[in-house]
Amino acid sequence: MSLNEAPMTALTDAQCRSLRALAALMIPADPATSMPAADDDAIFADILASLGRDASQVVAALDALDALAGGRFGDLAPAAQAAAAARLQAAGGPMVLALTRAVAQSYYRDDRVMRAIGLEPRPPFPQGHALEPNDWSLLDPVRARGPIWREA
Repeated sequence: MSLNEAPMTALTDAQCRSLRALAALMIPADPATSMPAADDDAIFADILASLGRDASQVVAALDALDALAGGRFGDLAPAAQAAAAARLQAAGGPMVLALTRAVAQSYYRDDRVMRAIGLEPRPPFPQGHALEPNDWSLLDPVRARGPIWREA
């Protein structure tokens, strides 16, 4: 899928270049473990197709990234991209959370990634996944907080 074939997103070609460069910084390839980078063609196409409710926040994050970089992020040298990405990460906020979610959810949906981390590339149900026993006392602080909702 080329950048021009992404009609389901609200991103321009320049924003797509920036998002692709940022995705590669967020999750780089690891040939030793056969892990692709998040800018892999198939994974990036899924990112663009899956933005949905996060599209406006991702656009805001990309605009903030351009401002932090002092120019179009996707057109900068790798060292300048890494520095601007670090400043955006340090700033945090809802737009960074949406950006991270958009990249990570598509990355971990990829069959190659699932195999590389030792999982079958399939939905969790109806077969389910076996979980190792855990220390349930880790939830004690959450239980102690009490309900965080208002009774209807």
